[in-house]
Amino acid sequence: MIGLTQSYCHRGGDTPLLGATIPEHFASVVAAHGEREAVVSLPQNRRLTYAQLADETDRVARGLMGLGYGKGDRIGVWSTNNIEWLLLQMATARIGAVLVNINPAYRTHELEYSLKRSEVQGIFLIPSFHSSDYVAMMCELLPELDSGNTEVKSEVLPFLKRVVIYDPAQPENTSRPHAGFTLWQEMLAAGKDISLEKLNEATASLDRDDPINIQYTSGTTGFPKAVVLTHHNILNNAYFSARAMHFTEADRLVVPVPFYHCFGMVVANLVCLSTGACEVIACEHFDAESVLKAVHQERCTAIHGVPTMFIAELEHLRFKEFDLTSLRTGIMAGAPCPAALMKRVIEEMHCKEILIGYGETEASPITHLTSRDDSLQRRTETVGTNLPHQEVKIIDTGTGQTVPCGAVGEVCFRGHHVMRGYYGDEAATRKAIDANGWLRSGDLGTMDTDGYVRITGRLKDMIIRGGENIYPAEIEEFLFTHPKVAQVAVFGVPDEFFGEEVMAWLQLHAGQTATEDEIKAFCKDEIAHFKIPKYIWFVEEFPTTVTGKLQKFRMQEIAKEKMGLADKQDV
Repeated sequence: MIGLTQSYCHRGGDTPLLGATIPEHFASVVAAHGEREAVVSLPQNRRLTYAQLADETDRVARGLMGLGYGKGDRIGVWSTNNIEWLLLQMATARIGAVLVNINPAYRTHELEYSLKRSEVQGIFLIPSFHSSDYVAMMCELLPELDSGNTEVKSEVLPFLKRVVIYDPAQPENTSRPHAGFTLWQEMLAAGKDISLEKLNEATASLDRDDPINIQYTSGTTGFPKAVVLTHHNILNNAYFSARAMHFTEADRLVVPVPFYHCFGMVVANLVCLSTGACEVIACEHFDAESVLKAVHQERCTAIHGVPTMFIAELEHLRFKEFDLTSLRTGIMAGAPCPAALMKRVIEEMHCKEILIGYGETEASPITHLTSRDDSLQRRTETVGTNLPHQEVKIIDTGTGQTVPCGAVGEVCFRGHHVMRGYYGDEAATRKAIDANGWLRSGDLGTMDTDGYVRITGRLKDMIIRGGENIYPAEIEEFLFTHPKVAQVAVFGVPDEFFGEEVMAWLQLHAGQTATEDEIKAFCKDEIAHFKIPKYIWFVEEFPTTVTGKLQKFRMQEIAKEKMGLADKQDV
């Protein structure tokens, strides 16, 4: 890679791509590490070895087959993090069904959209979590669940045939909320007549390029799309991410990110299950104290998360009470990581080998990782280089031509990790992936002569103020160096004279206060005058996705409404 002049990089690798399906590779891991712990669920007080996980996976796989599901059928899961979610992931892969990940934060309208878009034929859900009453929402969508027939027939969702409920807190619970729900135990019982031979035949019929998963884009910029991923996509992405972390069967990964998201399902679940490592489920839904406690109690060696999660952990009032010295590595991804935060994670959380990751759901998801051998500057200012057997280039957003090293352009990917496409949306697929197989990320970045990529912002996030192109990530990085600032988001709002103006939302460290003038004075003479935010709001929290990604489009909507700009041209 040394000496690049154009922003194009291809990495080969000493290790070839895996050619197996997920169940084939998992079987080899079980054979090697059957007696080692595979998963620990602290909320459920359950532990499974690899041998036990394999047995439980087969029980669920047989149950699915007993209900009539098989290769290519779409099975949705609408739940927080638990062992049953993991079993459904591995069981659907075992029989070739396509797992459809449903965001636990969805309400009825969003649920209906996702089930329709993916033509889901069966859905598994938990009763409720906090203010989300999943049973009530499902009944609102499907009044037929009161009919007493567990084989659903719905005009609203014509593909859906079965709604299966399970309670992770009480796995033996046999109470049926409505007559039309199928119980988890009934699903397992349906598989009693499915022989191991028949199950193995189903697995043997699979191909590594078969679609195995549908994930919805996270919704940071608008309505989500249904991303179709294959065995080959996600298994290799997990495997090479694990190798980048130098992961072995001795590692224990605490998982605060949701399973429904690619970060959780691939970069946590499959990273562990492809290497023989142990996965520790700290909480159903992110809770900073539960994560810290899990590291302390289970002596975890690795931790994942988006920047907002690491901030919440570092800022927790009981942070110093927990022994985190067992930590070694992990991946921080999902949003730009300020250098000051990276240094705190390395020093205060003892994650000396923490990696910065970058990618997107459409790319399975990891495309870039830093290395534990990289300098601190590269580990804080770049997202590293592309994983083995992947290509990346930076193109001019107008001409599509590859730009010279150091120039800003749109980041594009090509390789085994690129999605099959968007389910049922060929037009959107063609727009995302060109005729030569390049996936356009929508992110702006630069590449240096060694192939290291620096993300400067979202193409849609770029602020154009009076003809000046302003990249919010640059301003956020600077504002984060203010000693009182815990979190920051920068975006554009409409302006009659300049077209757009810069707005910053700031969350301060606990007990701190600041004024707009103080922040602007901090910026003066340090960044260009046109980059200094005209509007500065101090907030207690930010609109985020379930994974903790900041939703700037929601911030823009809120700001425009409060500032009386809602009827003006959208940014």
